[in-house]
Amino acid sequence: MSDQHHSLTDRTVVISGASRGIGFAIALAAARHGANIVLLAKTADPHPKLPGTVHTAAAEVEAAGGRAAAVVGDVRKEEDVRRVVDIAVQRFGGIDLCVNNASAIATESTERLSVKKFDLMQDINIRGTFLLTQACLPHLREAANPHVLTIAPPVNTNPRWLGAHPAYTLSKYGMTLLSQGWAAEFADAGIGFNCLWPQTYIATSAVANLPDAERQLASARSPQIMADAALAIVTQPAKQVTGNCFVDVDALTLYAGVDDFTPYGGGDNPTPDMFLD
Repeated sequence: MSDQHHSLTDRTVVISGASRGIGFAIALAAARHGANIVLLAKTADPHPKLPGTVHTAAAEVEAAGGRAAAVVGDVRKEEDVRRVVDIAVQRFGGIDLCVNNASAIATESTERLSVKKFDLMQDINIRGTFLLTQACLPHLREAANPHVLTIAPPVNTNPRWLGAHPAYTLSKYGMTLLSQGWAAEFADAGIGFNCLWPQTYIATSAVANLPDAERQLASARSPQIMADAALAIVTQPAKQVTGNCFVDVDALTLYAGVDDFTPYGGGDNPTPDMFLD
């Protein structure tokens, strides 16, 4: 990782969608490096098909060596987002890192996609990213090495992605454009704004619930690769590392010197993720 000045010890991380998957993996990784973790998620009670709640995630964060605050809330709701920020400041004294991880996906064609699903994706992916970042900004301005990391892809105008699932693509590229816009808007504030996206499928609950789950999981990498890449980015000097859309393997190679990704699984030919040609 980076030098001690940019370590995660006693730094406070606010993460949306943190009860499972990539968000939870980032929370655990940061906790192992001594961070305070504030987890925002809707899952207060166990889901019949998905493991974990925001409370079990917080318990595991503390078992990993961090301090945790579990907040049951909806990233689409301004009052819930304000509440998670207030709890972070009251409990831990400030906010150093904001991770926009919460996301909804629906890849039906335009003629088959319901308006309800369209609205859900735009509200969680774009509105949620905006609300959480906006609420964290006053506190990030006061942090020593503040970062905002958004789990979103590089903008790729290849018709393959524009035509595959336009509504979902719009929502994810909206997250990316917000991040890049903020990097320009706050260029003089010393806050790093970056995106991170996986090179391959990641073995999350979403993949586990696919019809051909066994095959898909066998060719998917562990969420740990995204967590390690996230930490490699947010431990860099924020003023120097901003405005980027990183792919996980590139961030790990550039900032952590990693060139062997086999420990993360996925077999000899991991399934490439969407949006990457």
